[in-house]
Amino acid sequence: MTDKLNSGSIETIMKETRAFPPSKSFTDQAHINDSDSYQKIWKDSQKHPEKFWEKEALSLYWHEKWHTTHEWKEPFSKWFLGGKINVSYNCLDRHLPERKDKLAFIWEGEDGSVRKFTYQDLYEEVSQLANAMETELHLKAGDTAAIYMPLIPEAVIAMLACARIGVAHSIVFAGFSATSLKDRIQDAECKVVFTADIGFRRGQVLDLIKTVREATTECPSVVKTILLRRDSLTTLAPKEIDWEKLTTKQSRQHTAQPFDSEHPLFYLYTSGTTGKPKGIVHSSGGYLVGTSVTTKWVFDLKEEDIYWCTADIGWITGHSYVVYGPLSNGATSVIYEGGPLHPHPGRVWEIIDKHQVTILYTAPTAIRAFMRAGDEYPQKYRLNSLRLLGSVGEPINPEAWIWYHQQIGKGRCPIVDTWWQTETGSILIAPIPGVTTLKPGSATKPFPGIVADIVNEEGHSCAANEGGYLIIRHPWPSMLRTIHKNPERFKEQYWSKFKGMYFTGDGAHRDEEGYFWIKGRVDDVINVSGHRLGTMEIESALVSHPRVAEAAVVGRPDELKGQSIVAFVIPRDSKEKINTQSLQQELKTHVAKEIGSLARPDEIIFTKILPKTRSGKIMRRFLKDLAAGKEISGDTTTLENPGLIELIKS
Repeated sequence: MTDKLNSGSIETIMKETRAFPPSKSFTDQAHINDSDSYQKIWKDSQKHPEKFWEKEALSLYWHEKWHTTHEWKEPFSKWFLGGKINVSYNCLDRHLPERKDKLAFIWEGEDGSVRKFTYQDLYEEVSQLANAMETELHLKAGDTAAIYMPLIPEAVIAMLACARIGVAHSIVFAGFSATSLKDRIQDAECKVVFTADIGFRRGQVLDLIKTVREATTECPSVVKTILLRRDSLTTLAPKEIDWEKLTTKQSRQHTAQPFDSEHPLFYLYTSGTTGKPKGIVHSSGGYLVGTSVTTKWVFDLKEEDIYWCTADIGWITGHSYVVYGPLSNGATSVIYEGGPLHPHPGRVWEIIDKHQVTILYTAPTAIRAFMRAGDEYPQKYRLNSLRLLGSVGEPINPEAWIWYHQQIGKGRCPIVDTWWQTETGSILIAPIPGVTTLKPGSATKPFPGIVADIVNEEGHSCAANEGGYLIIRHPWPSMLRTIHKNPERFKEQYWSKFKGMYFTGDGAHRDEEGYFWIKGRVDDVINVSGHRLGTMEIESALVSHPRVAEAAVVGRPDELKGQSIVAFVIPRDSKEKINTQSLQQELKTHVAKEIGSLARPDEIIFTKILPKTRSGKIMRRFLKDLAAGKEISGDTTTLENPGLIELIKS
């Protein structure tokens, strides 16, 4: 199969590959008796989405039931009005009567060390931290807290403790720079920061507390930093509290208080087309309904499953499908701190066999990296515990889909290729195992209750196989409520292009059978390994360097990462000849320091001028062609001077 993939084009593979039929082993789902039953549920949910979501919401515990299912004052949506709920209670307390001794998490470190937490263990740890937050830190509902931690159980404990007392958490991926962390803390006005002194990844020790200390010097809202010391030699600085000393003497019981369904659960900052990251606001009730039901249905979750979503909690996938979705269903999950190919390329398969993982949910970038490492690595392991595979973060190319299905799933495991966003909160388009016939490369059809469409510039539905814009026609419970402190930006970015429709920012087409094929971003956002980065963010970091006059950033197709970052830079005038190799490395390091290593440009091309229209707008499509090594195509008549696209060769 590998030789075929290496030698054949996507088109050839697609022609030779049939749609994979539903797996018979998945037809015993409690909520679906057969395909016909599911089709009825789906069709009814398209006509009456609110009724579908209302029924599913009843599977959660509500301290008080809602009086109104949905209120829509375009573009602001509210769900389960009057309902009172506690997200942490739904993830912990309600499982204790029947699942207190069931494992909630199996954590493994890069060195192979393992820690296990039952639901009772997790409840007690969360209770201790929640008690300390109330009595020692004097936090209350409506406050905000930042979490900057590696993928360890304490990060999850901090999330659930915040949710328990109504403190909105803002998690910042522990790879972002001090500047990025500072910006997010300041915007959310966080009172405390939860962190660890160090993290581990790819054999490296990450100095997290150094980043936090640098960031918080300019964050007056931060009263205390709660520090988990993993290195006994780490000393506390002023305003820092030792995590263990803070929690050890606290009661292991805590009574969760109900909060309004629309009470903010968290802020999560995501890149946009402007330089400033936007704080996506998610509610409590609606968000949990969306994540809980999609986890149960899309992953066909069963009591005995060992589920592993490989995402970090710093991203929305980690929020929804590492923490809130699985825990609200009483599932057992694996979490792993470390690089997926370290210390050897078979690390992921080793963990699957070791813990008998049944469901694996990972990103196309990781799948392509596994492919590149070679078939011999997964073939060393049995992988016979797996029964379901998932894909998330970006469209998966058919070659990777087929390799995943054959080499990892051994041809027996359905693949749920999921489409959703930070803004959507939960999965919106995905197959249902045992019901949906699979097509490599397609996210298939919208989840029940999601009324999706593909429209042209005029907002009219596109014909089959006609490319257009992916939109959602009807609100759904887990959708973002607004952008923190910026409702006007919320309106402009998501609701201004097509009246009454949520604009996803993605291009797509729908085939003759109604299957959705996602093509990726249509705006100035680059999707690198499933992580969205605004081009303006990276450009701003580049021009902040004293040796840069102007910069433009574009994405280039990349076999491994989906897209790589290419920057076109105009250096400031210099009397001395520029050492382009040295400056390129200097600028890459500068961007990594300003934003984080994930934003480090893969290539920097120095130029004397950027292609601009007569109105001064950079013609990015020309730069994309240049970055991809193509001849410039399309109309150049609007360029200020078409003859001045002159690159400086390194």
